Amino acid sequence: MPEDPGPGQRRPEPKVGKRTELARYRLPGEGERVIYAQRVNGVVRLTDRPHGPVSAERRAYLIERGLETKPEVDALIADYLAQIKQFNAVPMSVIPLESYLEAVA
Repeated sequence: MPEDPGPGQRRPEPKVGKRTELARYRLPGEGERVIYAQRVNGVVRLTDRPHGPVSAERRAYLIERGLETKPEVDALIADYLAQIKQFNAVPMSVIPLESYLEAVA
């Protein structure tokens, strides 16, 4: 964890890399969404964002951070896209217990 710079001192600016598109998908009522990878302070982060502006109804989600290899990224994306088909929703927006109760009902 970064050390607190103390009172009156500024935190260093984060080092943010280029955002790279990894996948796109479309959901009814949601429109098109994009999965991005981006390195922030040396750590890879995957995000799921609406294509276009973010709003209260069309929010962005952090999928995962700290991935170290391309095979890890590829496996996570494959699983995430499978969950999109399963839930017909943004996986990060689905509450697991509600999904389970709907599945067993």
